Amino acid sequence: MRWLRHLFAGSAHARFSEACLERIADAIADGERTHSGQVMFAVEADLPLAALWRGVTPRERAEQAFALLRTWDTEANNGVLVYLLLADHAIEIVADRGLHAHVDARQWQRLCEDFGRRQRAGELEAAVRATVAEVSRLLAGPYPALPGQARGNELPDRPQVLG
Repeated sequence: MRWLRHLFAGSAHARFSEACLERIADAIADGERTHSGQVMFAVEADLPLAALWRGVTPRERAEQAFALLRTWDTEANNGVLVYLLLADHAIEIVADRGLHAHVDARQWQRLCEDFGRRQRAGELEAAVRATVAEVSRLLAGPYPALPGQARGNELPDRPQVLG
């Protein structure tokens, strides 16, 4: 069944218009004004056949995307990737090592569960934007925006469409 979902997944661009991607980028930029961390959103319609054959899980693919997109490449090790695999209806959040002491894995899991509820209700864009906002809220505690400091954007705010 998973093979069929991936083979007939269609395009991520069919689910995320240019206007939608811009609104998500704006939500990321708005959130990053409240903290010194970095948030990325990546969406992938399906896995490559070789990855399906190897049985790559959505979590494994999210971790690969985290590395591929260089989300780990921030000065304070405080990058977060919100990854969506459409064919599996899977959302994963991968946080850099600088956040492990500040944000519990259960908090990330709760965000993924909230996302899933909204996605099932047909609110895909709203789910992404709410998740990005909540990630920013979690980052603001340990990595607050510093008054008078120009916001350094180490990673692109623009959503990454993979595949």
